[in-house]
Amino acid sequence: MPGRQQDWLRQAIKDLEHAESSVVAGDYEWACFAAHQSAEKAVKAVFQKIGAEAWGHSITELLEKLPGKRKPALVLDASKELDRHYIGARYPDFLPTGAPADYYTKKDAKRAIKNAETVFNFCKDILLS
Repeated sequence: MPGRQQDWLRQAIKDLEHAESSVVAGDYEWACFAAHQSAEKAVKAVFQKIGAEAWGHSITELLEKLPGKRKPALVLDASKELDRHYIGARYPDFLPTGAPADYYTKKDAKRAIKNAETVFNFCKDILLS
């Protein structure tokens, strides 16, 4: 069966576009979650390319399991920040009071997008090699 890395990569691009649109709309928590999703799908595209299975949603764990590739500290740091948005950006019970929308800022969203771009570009370089 042929790999579907292009499908995963295309969706990663769409998720990153959604993150950017969410910033414009003021939906900063959703921008952070979409940024996480973009990076996760970019990493899963790499797994597709090498014919390996990728399970879970932790970008950091996925990167650490990626065989044979050196992971720069910048990429791992970006993945760790993004992993915090997987649950926290969506569920009110992640925080002691309030909804995620009460806690996320434009600065958070822009940083998440930058982190997603860091992970995405790392993956794109692998996919193009």
